[in-house]
Amino acid sequence: MAEPKPSKPTNGAMRVDTDLIRELAELLSANELTEIEVADGDRKIKVRRDAAPMVAAAPAPVHHAPTAPAAAAPSAEAAAAELAASAVKSPMVGTAFLSPEPGAKPFVSVGDAIKAGDTLLIIEAMKVMNPITAPAGGVVKQVLVSDGQPVEFDQPLVVIG
Repeated sequence: MAEPKPSKPTNGAMRVDTDLIRELAELLSANELTEIEVADGDRKIKVRRDAAPMVAAAPAPVHHAPTAPAAAAPSAEAAAAELAASAVKSPMVGTAFLSPEPGAKPFVSVGDAIKAGDTLLIIEAMKVMNPITAPAGGVVKQVLVSDGQPVEFDQPLVVIG
């Protein structure tokens, strides 16, 4: 197949790399993202798609649980704040993988003792595998993402206590 010839700029117009745009659009779909932007010098390309409209499912039956005392609400908020403070957060947008390859043992599991620098998981972003390491030692209290799950910037990934 012949290599497409990029069009020459005319009157200051930008050359458009349609192959790059196609690749970025495929990354959006594959990682269930809504927007991706790349920059190369003065040239920036942003590809965006509208999120697919959600189809409402039939409502689940409602089971009324006994109401908790009012004092439980502040402790739940405090627990959520503590969880967020001790969670390792994603430094980027991408896809989280809990093991080095499909079918392999996960890097960490709940209850594992870890030390600073241990790999917790990897995030694939633009076909690059980025290890996410423990900032400090401790015990893995919770893994908040599943294998192959898309993650956003600053999303909590793993809680270490």
